[in-house]
Amino acid sequence: MDSKKDTSNDPQNVELLRVGKGPLEDTAAQSDWASKKLVWVPDEHQGFVMATLLDTVGEECKVQIVDSGKKCSFHHDLVQRMNPPKFEKAEDMANLTFLNEASVLHNLKSRYYSGMIYTYSGLFCVVINPYKRLPIYNDEIIEWYKGKRRHERPPHIYAIADAAYRNMLQDREDQSILCTGESGAGKTENTKKVIQYLASVATSAKTQKTTTANVISKLH
Repeated sequence: MDSKKDTSNDPQNVELLRVGKGPLEDTAAQSDWASKKLVWVPDEHQGFVMATLLDTVGEECKVQIVDSGKKCSFHHDLVQRMNPPKFEKAEDMANLTFLNEASVLHNLKSRYYSGMIYTYSGLFCVVINPYKRLPIYNDEIIEWYKGKRRHERPPHIYAIADAAYRNMLQDREDQSILCTGESGAGKTENTKKVIQYLASVATSAKTQKTTTANVISKLH
């Protein structure tokens, strides 16, 4: 479920976290998608490209590439179904109607190009390194995620950290957050964000002697 809540008290820069649906929920766009029978087909340069399914003969699918208009044929195993427009930039890819490689890559790419680097995939949180600083790690954002259920806020490492913290308090059991990825993927930075969040939520206002900024500075 995508987060659709009252936005009146949203912090600044929340547009880097939450999708503005708008025309994606338009019934006309839905009808257009259905009438064109859109699919994904492999491309040596872009990975996958959008195409219209023209005909299927045996195990062969005849398609027309949307961007170029070129007509070509593919084995049906190489043709992947495209999700309806309402799933564009889905916050949790486990909700996709067609969960295939092309749809996953398209969803991550669409969100990344819109500035949203966090995406859920079931119990996991997929993060794409933006290679630049984003204004989504301040005290205001931390407060926005405190004590909230995962579906009540857009995907964020803070939501993962908050869930672990709440489970630790409720179950009185140790919790683990595993950050995996290739070198340069952002494992260290996201680990710092987890520590930043835990340092903030676990310290009361009365006893806090260092600010969140000081905590982060000690991690560098």
